[in-house]
This record gives sequence, C-alpha cells and structure tokens, in this order.
Amino acid sequence: MAGPSTSQSHPLDSLWQAPTLIWVVLAGLGLATVLALAPGAAADRVVYFGLAAMVIQWIALLTLATLYLLRNALAGTRPVRVAYVALALLVLNTWMVSAITWWLMRGVWPLTQESWESLFLRLTGIVLVVGLLGLGAFQNHWRARQLAVRAKQAELEALQARIRPHFLFNTLNTGVALVHQRPEEAERLLVDLADLFRAALAGPRDIRLSDELALAHRYLEIESLRFGDRLKIEWRVPDPVPEATVPALSIQPLVENAIRHGIERVAGGGTVEMDVVDEGDEIVVTITNPLPNPAGAAGHGGHSVGLRSSRARIEAFTSGRGRLTAGVENDRYITTIRIPRKPTP
Repeated sequence: MAGPSTSQSHPLDSLWQAPTLIWVVLAGLGLATVLALAPGAAADRVVYFGLAAMVIQWIALLTLATLYLLRNALAGTRPVRVAYVALALLVLNTWMVSAITWWLMRGVWPLTQESWESLFLRLTGIVLVVGLLGLGAFQNHWRARQLAVRAKQAELEALQARIRPHFLFNTLNTGVALVHQRPEEAERLLVDLADLFRAALAGPRDIRLSDELALAHRYLEIESLRFGDRLKIEWRVPDPVPEATVPALSIQPLVENAIRHGIERVAGGGTVEMDVVDEGDEIVVTITNPLPNPAGAAGHGGHSVGLRSSRARIEAFTSGRGRLTAGVENDRYITTIRIPRKPTP
C-alpha cells in the first residue's frame, strides 16, 4: 500500500528552473568582471573579461547539464553527497574547459603563456574556494530545512491527534448500539475502523490515490451507520482510479470535516459529494458538503484544522505544485485538491 517516500523535493530540482539559470549567468559575468579588474590581469582588460566570461559560462552551464543528465542516478543519493558530486564536476569541468579553450584559442587571443596559466590557476582556486564555502552553506541550509520539515510534521500530527478522539468515541458508541441489533454491520464498522487507525498509526508516508480514497470511503461507511438517513453519499470516482500518489491521510480528514462541520450540524442532514476528475497532468479531487448556516457562510471556519493539515501535507509532498483551495458556493462548502500526476522527484 505504501510507496517510497517522495514528499521532500530533491536539492537538484531547483537547478533546472529559469531563475537559477539566470542567476548562474549573472554570477558568471560578475566573476569575470572581478577577474578582469584584479591586479595582474592582462593589459587589455576587455579581452580578458570576454575570455573569462566565456570560460566561466561554459563551466557553469556544462556542470548544470552534467548534473541534469545524472539526475536519475543521483535521485536516491543523500543531498550532502550530491553536493560533493557537484563540486567534483565543477572542478573537472573547469580543467576541461580551460584546457580546450587554451588549445583552440591560444593563437587567436592576445594572451601570453603566463596569462593563460594565471587564468587557469585563478579559475581553479576560485572554484575550489567558492565550492567549499557553498558546500558548507548548503550543509547548514539542508540541516535547517530537515529540522523545519520535522517540526512541521510534528505540528501536522498534533493537529490530526485533535481530530481522531472525537471520531473514535462516536464510532465506538455506534458499534455498541449495533452489536445486538445488527451484528453484521457492527462487525463491518469495526473492520473499517481498524483499517483507518492502522493507516493513522503507520505514520507519515505516501500512498496511492486509490488507497487514500478507499480510506475516505471506509470512513463514510462508518458514518453512514451512525447517521442513517441523515447522510447521503454521492461517490463519483472513475474506475480505475487515476494513477497518482498522495500523502497518507491527506484526503480522509477533509471528508471527516465535511461530516463534523456539515452533516453533524444540519438538523436534516445532507449529501456529501466526492468527485475525482482526471485532467491529464493533474488529478482534481472535490469534496462538497452542506453548511449548517448558509446565511453566515462567509464566516464559516470550522474546517480550518483539517484544512491546514492537508494543505501543508500536499504542498510539501508536491513542492508547491499541488494545491488545496476551499470556499463556499451555492450554500455548500467546497474543498478542491489538485494533485500532479507525477510528484516532484
């Protein structure tokens, strides 16, 4: 049921984004400017700047391209080791590009042998110093990020812990009432309850969308025994369920909210709707429930605990590509989740 965790984005992911590429180019131009203005540079500093800028850009872009080609091989590697690999590639590319540039252009650019050697040594020294400083900064940044993720996970688990006792006590009371009158339904209720709490106690992990929807469906079956005719369920989910991965217990708490803050507070009950639509690159999950007081719908905030928990899980899992929105439309509370078909590596 559970798959390998992919909830955290890989540190290489940001290297393929346009802002990173732009900053790499600008940083290369800045470094070339510093080299051209430094004491001991060639007399024609404009020529020196042009040559240094060309070499630096080739080194940087070639290193990014190499990391991109190695992204699958490095996907399961620890981030700190990836940083060491990146530093090694940067040094190797510095030597390779410098050697090729010298071999191709030694008779074209008006630089002496000593100037070429000086440029080569300066680039190597700068790459090593900046790379080691960057490696140290990256290690500190990654540790801080891991601590932040763990703190956020602890917060999410605390939020969920506030929801579970309410549901557990109600379910046990329902089971007690059914034991003598409808023992088969009581047995089904306890089996569904065991499945839900097995998922809850398993801890944070990623599961298939179909499995998460199955947990939500079991929850609704339990609540339908408690509410009887007051709860109607419209379940519009394609068969088979589209292939996607979600954090465990990211959708079920939203269904629980629909019961607690909708059906439970409406005297005549109502309908909870679950819709799943495959839009190609995204899977859209929509949960709809009635409002207890449509006139005061604008101030309806009872869903906030479950919403915060699920929104944080989904955004962390998809690195911001997935999203959760909620609002009131036609006197009904609508929660919409957009999940990328393929999570961020």
